[in-house]
Amino acid sequence: MRAYLVIREGAKWADVFPLVPGQAVTIGRAPTNQIVIKDERCSRHHAEVFYSDGHWTLRDLDSRNGTAVGDALIRGDHPLSPGQIIRIGGSQLAFVHDYSQAFTDAGGAVRAEGNVSTIDYVPPPASGDSGVLAGQEPTTITHRRGQTKFLRPVEDEEGGGSKIGLAAAKLCRLAFELAKGQDASVLAKTALDGLFDGTAVDGGAVLLVRRGVSGEPTSSDLELVATRTDTDLPYHRLSPFLAATVLREGEAVMARNVMGDSTLSSRDSQGEMHATSVICAPIRRGKRVFGLVHLYSTRPERVPDPDDLEFTLAVAETLALALHNLHRRQELAENLSQVRDENLQLRERLGVESELVGKSRIMEKISEEIARTAPTSATVLIRGESGVGKELVARAVHFASPRRKGPFVCVNCAALSESLLESELFGHERGAFTGAVSRKIGKFEAAHQGTLLLDEIGEMSPTIQAKFLRVLEGHSFERVGGSDPVKVDVRVIAATNRDLEKDVTEGRFRRDLYFRLHVVEIFVPALRKRPEDIPELAYHFLNKYNAETGRRIRGFTPRAMEQMVNYRWPGNVRELKNVVERAVVLCEGEYIDAHDLMLSKLPTLGDTAEAMLVPAEFKPMKLEEMERRHILATLRLFSWNKSKAAEVLGIERSTLDRKIRRYGLNEFAPGRVS
Repeated sequence: MRAYLVIREGAKWADVFPLVPGQAVTIGRAPTNQIVIKDERCSRHHAEVFYSDGHWTLRDLDSRNGTAVGDALIRGDHPLSPGQIIRIGGSQLAFVHDYSQAFTDAGGAVRAEGNVSTIDYVPPPASGDSGVLAGQEPTTITHRRGQTKFLRPVEDEEGGGSKIGLAAAKLCRLAFELAKGQDASVLAKTALDGLFDGTAVDGGAVLLVRRGVSGEPTSSDLELVATRTDTDLPYHRLSPFLAATVLREGEAVMARNVMGDSTLSSRDSQGEMHATSVICAPIRRGKRVFGLVHLYSTRPERVPDPDDLEFTLAVAETLALALHNLHRRQELAENLSQVRDENLQLRERLGVESELVGKSRIMEKISEEIARTAPTSATVLIRGESGVGKELVARAVHFASPRRKGPFVCVNCAALSESLLESELFGHERGAFTGAVSRKIGKFEAAHQGTLLLDEIGEMSPTIQAKFLRVLEGHSFERVGGSDPVKVDVRVIAATNRDLEKDVTEGRFRRDLYFRLHVVEIFVPALRKRPEDIPELAYHFLNKYNAETGRRIRGFTPRAMEQMVNYRWPGNVRELKNVVERAVVLCEGEYIDAHDLMLSKLPTLGDTAEAMLVPAEFKPMKLEEMERRHILATLRLFSWNKSKAAEVLGIERSTLDRKIRRYGLNEFAPGRVS
């Protein structure tokens, strides 16, 4: 059970010392005691208080003048009850479980904030430290403060001294400056400059809790954000003991005569300790701790006083409010960005038909594949030439899946450089690279519990392929410039018009990523392979653009429709859509005619492949002559091994023998033909 020793010297309140179960507290004149009483009537080691068998016990350590509880002297162990007064020399210590129980006989309950403290407190030396140097004044925590008076109206302070008014004015100006800060490091530097202006210190820092720390922070969770020294000496880092004490107690502390005591004063980079006084205050708002303010003085003529402790705590709490507001603004900005992306996706979703247009056997087969694939969580690879509608197929898979209420996010891997694509996919932290002025969530995070379409997956660089593969395997990822792991639930659909098998063979595409993507494949054929869908698609786009432009075009003339059906459509459905849109805008009659169609003369991919098969010096010949030459060349390639030649030609061995006899090829055989 937590308890307190409230110390009074004469008519003034002194200090409140917390009692922690498991830690014995010694009282005496020697500076090695936790509570030091400078009174000749007090022995060097006078008494101790400890927790045992469910209650706190006072033990007299064979003191010379004895220890009294109330008006009675005790010998040995004495169990303590709340409200009892321990008398040692001229000092009184009230044992309480609550501040309000202390010294009720002296005129009312104790005020939680107390008055100026003069209790000497020396923590036990840490492991490996020598403690207080010989002949040196004891390390002294001279004041403790839970709440600052500078955050109360000035008229509430008795006397309303000019120093308080000046501090309040500085605090007001500092609050205005902190309200302008757009970055945690700027806020920390502004607060530190204000502290140096309002206190008698010449060194200090602001330490903030790292992002991602959950629960109660420890000293190891703090990182330096801003430092300042007004001397030639480097900044003295905050001691872990002092940081842990302030974080645990939630109180600002000020200590003097700390030089040589490594528990309260840390060493610089050369191993020297120069600080004479130190102030440490928590940066907190409610139960949330953002960090610590650490200030110290290295010059004897600049010694912080209790008002400096008050001002430091006031600045720390003002900084905590500014940091809280900054975090809220950042969260709101991120949420607003995500909402905008979702609204944009919703508008795109409403503007795109999720049903495929076409009644050909090929389109029926694609619809069947979508229906079988959509309910699963399998990765889908959509292949086909540019413009055939791969994204439309991906949308159909998404809207037919259990993820249809989630976002559908599309990324074109060919439109971005390697560095920009990584940032687009995985997001980045503020300052990760030039131009990264704020945190940005990537497409993977934006597609959480939805579907992510990676168009032109074959254009992805090998470096991004490796990171992308880890995410596909279920691993978490980190934003560019960040260290916090991000875990998402996303279904990936990839689309490409490249020959991935060839890219794998030539080393341009990772083999393991290819097999991870190639779970379910949907092939969308070129528009020239399904000409029976052209009329339906043409009227679909005609109705669409009639509604958008307000035109009343009734349809296509037979000549225009015949021209569209016979056209090769190198740009596929995308080209048909653009041709119809242009015709709707420029058509002067009620029907679109052939002269309203602006068709290109570009060859299709198939035409280009076929042209490569034709020799540069082509001479027409009969098919029989071409077959004769081809069979003879095949037989010569396999040294007249008829079985292998027949296998390559795709015919039976007996059929090959008949053709050899028919074309008289035996005369070209080397030696005797079997």
